[in-house]
Order: sequence, then C-alpha cells, then structure tokens
Amino acid sequence: MTQAIERLEKLFNFQSGDSAPGCVWLVGAGPGDVELLTLKALRLIKSADVVVYDRLVSDEIMAEVPSSTLSIDVGKKPGSHGLKQAQINQLLADLAASGRRVVRLKGGDPSIFGRGGEEMLFLQQAGITCQIVPGITAAAGCAAASGIPLTHRDCAQSLRLITGHGKSGEPQLDDASLAASNQTLVFYMGLKWSASISAQLQAHGRAADTPVAIIENGTRPDQRVMVTTLADLTVTIAREQAQSPALLLVGEVVRFYRQPQSAGLNAISLMAK
Repeated sequence: MTQAIERLEKLFNFQSGDSAPGCVWLVGAGPGDVELLTLKALRLIKSADVVVYDRLVSDEIMAEVPSSTLSIDVGKKPGSHGLKQAQINQLLADLAASGRRVVRLKGGDPSIFGRGGEEMLFLQQAGITCQIVPGITAAAGCAAASGIPLTHRDCAQSLRLITGHGKSGEPQLDDASLAASNQTLVFYMGLKWSASISAQLQAHGRAADTPVAIIENGTRPDQRVMVTTLADLTVTIAREQAQSPALLLVGEVVRFYRQPQSAGLNAISLMAK
C-alpha cells in the first residue's frame, strides 16, 4: 500500500506528510443534500489533507472539497467493488501514518450500516487516532424529505433500522417481532432482496397490505418516492425500475404520505385511495 500512496503523490503532485502521525475522521456526509452536512463535517472537509470518499457522497458535497485537497474515490457499487474493505482500511492507516489529516467521507452516518465500526477498529489496532463525526442517516433524511414521520403516537411506537443485505447476501429476518404493526421498519440496501424481505415479513405475520415507501435518491433533486404495499413490493420495484441508492420504509406511517406539489420531486402513489 505504501507504493500505492507514492503513486498517488506523483499523480496528484501531492507532497509527503509530516513525520508526526496523522489522524482519521470518519465523517457522515448525510443522504445527499449538501445543506444537511453538519458544521463540524464541513469544517473537517475544508481542512483535510486527503478526502477518501464513497460513491454515495453527492457531487454537491464533493464540490465543497478544496481543489488543492487530494480526493480518492473508493466507491463500492453493488456487485462491483473498486477497493475491497481491507484495502480501504489499509489505505486510511497508511495515509494517516505518513502524517496526513484524513477525512473518510461516507454517505449517511458512518456507524449505521456504513462499516465505520470496522474501519475504526482497524485504525485503533494500528495505533492511528480516529474519531467519528455523525451524519444524518438515510432513514431520517429520506423520511423527512418525503414528509413521512418515522414514528407517530397513533400507529408507530417504535422504529427499527435493518440491513437489507446481510453479510452473506440475503438477509435472514428470523425475528417474529418484526410482524408487529405498531412499528416502522426501514431497510437499507433492500432493493436486491426485496422479494425475500416481503416474503419473510409476511411469513412472520405482517399484513400483505402494509404500506411501503420506496425512496430513491432521498433528499436529492432527483428524489423519487414510490408508495405501494408489502404484497406488491417486488412487482412495483421491477415496473418502476427503482435504482440504488434507495431504502424501503415499511409501516402504517407511510399512509401519512402525500404526493408533493413541487415539480422538483418525483412521486408515484400506487396504493388504493
């Protein structure tokens, strides 16, 4: 990895860091809207020597990175990984060990399905100073941008954030409590396994007519909201050609959704009135 860093220095005309060890900040970039960045995140982005970023970080946010800052794209797409996670971990450690102030910029929040915990542990074991700067996670950002409350005293007294893509691929929803109708479920990265998610939830007893919102590119100018039911989830995704990044919001709170009048947002309601 040291040779890779040397090549980056030559490619970007980037000078070697100080002899003193640097540090890494794991920074949440939020779901995409640049105005949802925290002040701390923006300050660190502006002062970093290197920004290592994911594909979910929007162009508007990357535009805030100074042109003099080295930016390294390590984005991982479904089924196509630019760098393996182990390589990213080592890259962060090597950059910091050479005296650089490194911002590891992640979509959403680093600690919520962002693999920030893995990177933090690796850096700690390597003796690298590491701090986490939280960001607005996709569940909160996308729901708010869609006008859907995640909880409501009349129908949702709890909220669960669930990965829609398990460590080995297909998620295993073996918790029967997921069937409770008075809770909201939010699935991250759930498009690929939507058929399995729908089937497992119904098998546990969740009603087939439970409303589901598919929120694509949440908080961004091209946000699209598709409202359907648990039974029709898979066919809706296929028919509307929903694309990642998208999350699935499952629960009675989706019934509060109203199609916005703004021409800037695309919304499709597929539920019976």
